[in-house]
Amino acid sequence: MQVLIAPSAAAVGRFAAGRIADVVRRRPDAVLGLATGSSPLDIYADLARQVAAGELDLSAVRAFALDEYIGLPPGHPQSYHEVIDREVVRPTGMDPAKVRVPNGFAEDLEAACEEFERELAEVGPVDVQILGVGTNGHIGFNEPMSSFASRTRVKRLTPATRQANARFFDSIDQVPELCLTQGIGTVMEAEELLLVAQGAAKAEAVARMVEGPVSSSCPASVLQFHPSATVIVDGPAASRLEFTDYYERLS
Repeated sequence: MQVLIAPSAAAVGRFAAGRIADVVRRRPDAVLGLATGSSPLDIYADLARQVAAGELDLSAVRAFALDEYIGLPPGHPQSYHEVIDREVVRPTGMDPAKVRVPNGFAEDLEAACEEFERELAEVGPVDVQILGVGTNGHIGFNEPMSSFASRTRVKRLTPATRQANARFFDSIDQVPELCLTQGIGTVMEAEELLLVAQGAAKAEAVARMVEGPVSSSCPASVLQFHPSATVIVDGPAASRLEFTDYYERLS
């Protein structure tokens, strides 16, 4: 695992976007794994900046989102179909037809999970999977005690995760209790994992992920087993790391 400490939260996104842009320039039809939440927003903003400046073309990229809520109506502004379209696809010029989000609106959710895995297997592997980490160590919606072999499936969100996501809704009562999420086994099949974290609230999770034992109690710790995983954090998110002299500081 490579750990990079950036000088600011904005720099985290800028450096991560640079890594992704390098991959796309080498392979214009690269497969990207898209994460939602606050952590990757600066990545998408910088990719959009590069596209607007004529420095990057993402129109041939294929993409798969990590997760989707269950129980929201189609078109709900906080469904990840809408979030991905609003925050990633339209700003970066991606082709909507080449972007897949788990279908949390399906009547047969098990079949929807199987279809998503099948499409990913046909197009993949993912070249770069973008990840954030929850304060409880989750990646995607793989909450603590998720199996490291898990595939795309229905999961119940913990109260802590629902509380963290309540800021996107009018109240916690509106946050769904269930979701579809790529499993840890699915995520780990990506060629490269790129996890970003900013702020002191993520410091404990980052320390457990990077320096703690590999354990399902901190799902993100499984990144220690991936042959090409990079973690980019700002100073506050790195504040609980013990071996900071060992990690590279970006400027």
